[in-house]
Amino acid sequence: PGRAMWAVWGARGAALAAAAVAVTALALAVAAWRRARPVREVLFFPSRPCCIEALLAEAAEPGAPARPCPCPLPSGDTALSRLVRRLLSARRSLDLCLFSFSCPQLARAVQLLHRRGVRVRLVTDAQYMGLHGSQIGRLRHAGIQVRHDQHTGYMHHKFAIVDRRMLITGSLNWTTQAIQSNRENVLVVEDVEYVKAFQDEFERIWEEYNPANYNFF
Repeated sequence: PGRAMWAVWGARGAALAAAAVAVTALALAVAAWRRARPVREVLFFPSRPCCIEALLAEAAEPGAPARPCPCPLPSGDTALSRLVRRLLSARRSLDLCLFSFSCPQLARAVQLLHRRGVRVRLVTDAQYMGLHGSQIGRLRHAGIQVRHDQHTGYMHHKFAIVDRRMLITGSLNWTTQAIQSNRENVLVVEDVEYVKAFQDEFERIWEEYNPANYNFF
C-alpha cells in the first residue's frame, strides 16, 4: 500500500509540475504576443491638465526612485500622458513635422530624448516658429536640428515618426491651447506602409528645406 500511495503522489506531483510548466509557457506566450502586437491607438483631446514629471524622471533615470512632484496637478492616465509615453519610447530617432510647437511639456520630452542620444530632427513653419511661446528656439539652442520653409504657404503637417517604425499623426498642433481646450485627434500606429509614406514625405521636405537651398534674392 505504501508503494502504491507513493506512486499516486508521484504521479500527482508530476501532473502538477507539468501543469505549472504549461501555465508558465502560456503566460510567456501571451506576454510575447502582446509585445509583438503592432501599436494601434487613438487619442482624443482636449486632455485634462496632468503632471508628467514622473514620466520624464523615469525616462531620464530608468529605475531611479520616484520623487514626488510639488505641483498640484494630478498624474493620471490622460491623452497627453499617453502621447508623451509614445514619444519617450524612442531609442534611435525622432522625426517631427509640426506646424506649431509651443507646449513646454512636449518640448521637455523632446529635449530629454536629444540628451539621451536619440537623433531628433524637426521641420516646422517659418511664420509660426517665431510666435510668442514657441519652443522652437529653445530646441534649437539645445542642439536639435531644425529646418523651416521659405514659402508663402504654411508647412501645415502635424506628425511624428518614432524609430522609423511608429507614426503619430492627426489634427493636433503641439500647443497647450490645442491639448487642453480643442477637440483634436491623434492616431498612433505601427504599420510599415503608413510609416514609409510619412517617412518619405519627411525626407523630401527635410531636403527641400535645407538652408543650402534657400534663395535670399
